Amino acid sequence: MRPSEDSIQAFRRDGFVVVEGLLDDDELERYGRAVDGAVAARTRGDPRSLEEKTRYEQSFQQCINLWEDFPDVRPLTFHPAVAETAAKLLGVESLRVWHDQALYKQAGGRVTDPHQDQPYWPLEQADSITAWMPFDGSSHENGCMGYFAGSHRSGLRKFADIFTGTGYDLEAIPETRGLEPCWVEVPRGAVAFHHSLTIHRALANRSDRTRRVHTVIYFKDGSTRIEREHPHPSVDRPGIARGAVVASDVTPIAWPREASNLPPTPALPNPPVPGWPGWPPRQQKGT
Repeated sequence: MRPSEDSIQAFRRDGFVVVEGLLDDDELERYGRAVDGAVAARTRGDPRSLEEKTRYEQSFQQCINLWEDFPDVRPLTFHPAVAETAAKLLGVESLRVWHDQALYKQAGGRVTDPHQDQPYWPLEQADSITAWMPFDGSSHENGCMGYFAGSHRSGLRKFADIFTGTGYDLEAIPETRGLEPCWVEVPRGAVAFHHSLTIHRALANRSDRTRRVHTVIYFKDGSTRIEREHPHPSVDRPGIARGAVVASDVTPIAWPREASNLPPTPALPNPPVPGWPGWPPRQQKGT
């Protein structure tokens, strides 16, 4: 049985857990190449150095929903062992994909600022979980994650500006005041899972190589939409109304799902959304 009962209890107590052995060497090589190629395609035409990018972009290169336009990535995003593990940790029977994303922290990339994930998403329920898959493993040197144990049970559900600001002021909120995160190095082939309300951050990449990570965000099937200040393509593209169940070809069922039954490709966002499928837009001839 995977995950073990100890892993399930640790996740529910702490809001994060590492499950080893979910990806084998062949998968790590194959999917690592696929995500590398997808990130290169999505970031083509961006000549900026790391220093020229925004603070947020210096934390990582973010490429969302690679499963849609890169077929070789799709089996990873809908990997049955990873999705089943996520469902068992969360304690639900069925999960959908909110979105996947590559988070490639370049050599010299800055820290990822402290935040919760859930406040960014227009989901009423907080039954969501992220699978964090480092192709080469993660370490203190290349930018491993740090989690504030038990913070998902604190009642905090607050937006943190990591886009133009520095995230939570850890000394200003009781959930983190005077505390250090649990820094977690993830071995190659293992997957780190964290709850959407767990406060987390990541170290800078002090190595000479990109920290290559693919993540998948899952949410409980049957969850409903609430309004947020900012739009979100996962619900705006299919026109999910406020109060309606979030279910469309943009957020397909991930578990239960057979490996041989991958979801079809949705229509591309129109107009294109930076970082999402169809980005960067292809230039017309003569322009």
